[in-house]
Formats: sequence, structure tokens, C-alpha cells
Amino acid sequence: MKFPILLPNIFNHPFTYESDFKLKLGDYVVVPFGKSKVTGIVWDEFEKNSKKTFKIKKVLKKLEISALKKDTIKFLNWFCKYNLIPKGMALKLLLLSSNAIEKLEEEKYQNYKTKKNEHSFVLSKDQKKSLKLMNKFSGKFRVHVLQGTTGSGKTIVYFESLKSVINKGSQGLILLPEIGLTGQFEQKFFEFFGFKPAVWHSGISKKKKEIIWSGVSEGKINVVIGARSSLFLPFKKLGLIIVDEEHDQSYKQNEGVIYNARDMAIARASFENIPINLITAVPSIETYENIKKGKYLVSKLNKRYQDAALPNYEIINLNNIKLEKQTWLSKEIIEKANFHLKKNDQVLFFLNRRGFSPHVLCNKCFNNYTCPNCSINLVYHKKKNTLLCHYCGFKSSLDRVCSKDGRCDFIFSGPGVERISEEVKKNFPDKKTEIFSSDTMNKKNSSDTLNKIINNEIKILIGTQLISKGFHFPNLNCIIVVDIDLSTQGHDLRAAEKSLQLYHQLLGRAGRTGKPATVYFQTYNKNTKMISEITNSNPDIFLDRELIIRKKNKLPPYERFISLILTSENEKKLEKDAFYFKNFLEERINAKVLGPVSAPIFKLKKKFRIRLLIRGSKSLELQNIISKLITKYKFSKGIKLTVDVDPINFN
Repeated sequence: MKFPILLPNIFNHPFTYESDFKLKLGDYVVVPFGKSKVTGIVWDEFEKNSKKTFKIKKVLKKLEISALKKDTIKFLNWFCKYNLIPKGMALKLLLLSSNAIEKLEEEKYQNYKTKKNEHSFVLSKDQKKSLKLMNKFSGKFRVHVLQGTTGSGKTIVYFESLKSVINKGSQGLILLPEIGLTGQFEQKFFEFFGFKPAVWHSGISKKKKEIIWSGVSEGKINVVIGARSSLFLPFKKLGLIIVDEEHDQSYKQNEGVIYNARDMAIARASFENIPINLITAVPSIETYENIKKGKYLVSKLNKRYQDAALPNYEIINLNNIKLEKQTWLSKEIIEKANFHLKKNDQVLFFLNRRGFSPHVLCNKCFNNYTCPNCSINLVYHKKKNTLLCHYCGFKSSLDRVCSKDGRCDFIFSGPGVERISEEVKKNFPDKKTEIFSSDTMNKKNSSDTLNKIINNEIKILIGTQLISKGFHFPNLNCIIVVDIDLSTQGHDLRAAEKSLQLYHQLLGRAGRTGKPATVYFQTYNKNTKMISEITNSNPDIFLDRELIIRKKNKLPPYERFISLILTSENEKKLEKDAFYFKNFLEERINAKVLGPVSAPIFKLKKKFRIRLLIRGSKSLELQNIISKLITKYKFSKGIKLTVDVDPINFN
């Protein structure tokens, strides 16, 4: 008997095989493919219109794994159509290094066994109200947004919602935007539920991943906490998806298979006919518009847990202050920090720039150090004494022979967190400090560092936006935004929305245990309206105005953007092809084709980049047309096309 078998490769169709085994939809099999043996899945339809005739090979083995659900297969098919990617690449996301893990011994799953926990948390009136609404339509698809000010106890509400799902024997998935959050979150989960969840992200060992993958597919593991990739695990009886910090840009996968995990989570919940909860302090503009349309349910927690007050804010006008040469912290700011440190408060200096300095140039030959592979400056990291490209990873020594005379005499222009850290240490020599960025907090000892911060052993933090992502630091009552002007610059159409979300999250790190807290903004901007907006306790005012602007200008969420990025090592050939491709599309598509233009980062990883942007109606029809046109167009040799549906960044 013949069966369509989908394989984890770049093809957009299954291959036909014969089998002596009794097979059904979703079964995992091993088949010969070329000279290799490959794991595949019995798919829902055969390859269409194949004119070539091949000798049909036989299935070698049926694997002892519960079949992939029909609803999950439907979701993966839709996922491919929506994001314009081959079906085989979607299967690659589901499998573990292109393999499937057969049933393991029962004791392998023991660490994740669900236990009943008698420890109960007392919910406030608002929390009970939100939980009631959250559970109202349990058991079938609906999107519920839990919007609450930072520190309002949103996590406890959705834990309660998840508890009822687990008690019914179903599985739950909690998506988090950053792997750095999982450690502290895992502890919070254990305190509430009394058992450990399965944690899934790129830093988990292969052995652990095999146990979790198998446990999820056999229904032996009930809860997974994970980053984007956990959305594609083969759950046997998924009953609830929770997307924490749903607004976070980190849910967008920008390399390889490009997708937005939040949007795909909503789609998976729809195909599986299960509820999904989106959790946020400030909704994304897309989520907010769906709330306004009545498409999503919403409940709000407007007060912080145990009525803790939101932090106050003060503006330090740098136009009235003369900063000393090569310093970024005013005397007023040092005094404010000292005031809080004397009260045993923790202090955070916030600057969203990694490294020591973003620009390095020679005072003699005026050479500006840029990446040889990308059209951006190299960032100087003093701790490692290297110049580093944050895009391609290129590293270079700072020791240079000057074209004018002897060795280069370096000028470091602008600050990064390392530079602010040096200045902080000079001003507070007796206080223990720590840099909190992706360079320092994604290491093995980061959980120890987190515990020291929580226990107030580290008095001063110097952090990037990573610190805004859901961490709970009970003693943090002073936040100093070193340069608000720097954070709000950019050519991104989402810049205003991102700033609102970032600073609401950041402000929410302070004063979480009820002590008075203050956020200080250093700025040269005399118009402080923007600061008033991002510190307003009601972000809906800002979002309402943003929606009016978006609608007027036919921007998302009212129209769909699809970004087509052409890359090549040959600049002239690329420019020529981009114009030909634009004309080809314009003649055949009922949508606006914008561009071609050079990408803001024109050269990346040794390849030049040109962007086209298609703007059209929000329906799958647009993707279907583009998909057909792409297969018909023949690009010149060496030119690669990348498709980004609903782009978030335009670099």
C-alpha cells in the first residue's frame, strides 16, 4: 500500500512510499532517502502533479511513538502557507535534530510527574474576577488577554487557570520570551504547583530534550515552559497555551524559518480547539486592535499585588547641567543613587547598549572601525579587549598599526553598559555591582548571580533591556535611565510602540514589594511629553492614538506587510535583479510593491541586502499568490530570497 511520507527537508511536499506495515496518519517511520535513512511522518495528502516517475521505495520501520495528531498536521500545513516556507522545514521544527524519540522507560519521566500541591494562594477580588472570565470558555478555542500593571499578580491568575487544565489530565504550554527568565520562573512554578515543569530552550542538553520530547508525545509530561521552539513539540493532549509577555519582540524568529511564535501559538490553539491566554502589561498593537474589535476577551488587573504603589518618576534635564568630560552620570543622579543606597535599596542604571563603546576611531588616522562582513560599526568590549560585531560575531583585536604613525590612538565615542559600569564603580567604590545583559546573564553561573541580586547582595545593577523582561527583584527601588533620548531613536515604524512596552516593563521592576520607588530619566530633550506618555499608568491612551495613526497610513494591523529580502555577494547583480523582480511582481499581483531599497544594514555576513515590501489585504490569498509567483521567477545565480511575513524589524 502507498503512503505519503513528509521528510524534514526543503521540499514542500511528501514523498510516496510503499509499506508492509499497517500505517495511519501521523505515524512516525524510517525511510530510505538517497543514500541515507530518514525519519518521516505519514502525512495527509500525496504529492500533487508529479510528472516524473520514480521507483517507489519501501518504508523500513515504523517507530514506537504515539501518532502525531491530525489537528497538529493541519496546523503545520497552515503554518507553511502563512509563512511561505516548505512543509519539510516545518517538520524539522517538530522533530528533534531531524529525529523522533521512541517511548522511553517510565522512570525517565519521573522528574516531571504531576503532584497535588495543597499550598494555596489567596487571590484578590480583581484576580478572582479575571480567573472566572479566563475559565468561562475552557475546553474550546478562545483568546483571552490578561492585561495587568507590572507586579499585579498576573502569573498567579494564569497558574490557577492552568491548574484546572492539569487536573483534567490535559497538557499545558507556557511560552516565555527569553531563556534567561526560565530559572526564576521555574522556581515560582514549583512554589505554586509542587512539581517541576519541563523546561525547553536552546540551552537544554540533548539528553533532557529527548526525555521531554518523548514525554510530551506520550502524554507523560503535563507542563512545558519554553522559548519559541517549544510551540512545535508534538503534544498528545494539549489543553491550554499561555503566552507570557505577549508583546515581546523576542517571539519573532528572524533567522532560518521566520515566524512570530505568539501569532503561531494562537493559530495552533485554534486548530487544536483549545483556549489560549495572552499575558501582558502593555498589549502589542495587533492584540490591542483585536480587543477593540471584540475578537479577543480581556480582563484587567489595575492594582499591584497587595496594593504596592507604582514608582514615581523624575526628569533630570541635562541642558541645565554640565557633565564632566567623558562622563555620562550627572552629579544629581549620583546624589539620587546615594540617597537610595543609604535606605538599603538596590539601584539600576539602565542603558540599552551592550559592550563598552559603540564607536571606535583613531585620533591620528581617523579610521573608524567597522565590521568587514557587515555595514555597521564594531562595538568595543573592554572586558574581553576585543572589537565585536553583534550581527555576524566577527572579533578583532584593538591593537592596530596606525597608517599615520606608530600605534593607533583610540577615541571611544558613546557609552555602553561596560563604560557606565566603570563610572559607577568610581562613584560607588564600596558597593558590589553587576552588569545585567545577554553577554553576562546567559552563562552557567547566571542563576547564582540572580540569587545574589534577589538577596540584595549586589547593590547596583547596570542593565540592558534584558532586565525589563519579567524578573522580580524585591529590593530594586531606584531605576536611572542613563539616556532616554538614545533608546527612542530609530527608523522603525514600531519604535513608539516598542518604547512604550520597554519602559512600562522597566518601570515595573521597581517598588514591587511596597517600598517607595522612583525612576529617574536623564534627557537633553526639552519636550518631556514622551516620558509622560510612557510612564502613564493607562497605556491604552497611547495605543488608541497609535491605532488612529496606523489606520490613516494603512499600516499594520490594518494591512499586511510581507518583506522580501534579496541577498548576494555581487552588489551590481543584486540591484539589477531586485528591479526585475519588482516589475515581475507588480505586473502579476493586486497589492502595493514598495522598493527596492537598500536595507538599513546594507551588508550583513558578507552579503549585500535589498528589500522589497508588499502591502496588501489581510488574507491568506496574498501569501498564496506570492508563493506561486516566487516558484515561477528564476533568480540569477548567487541570489537568495528570504520572506518575512508580518515583519517586526526592518534592519
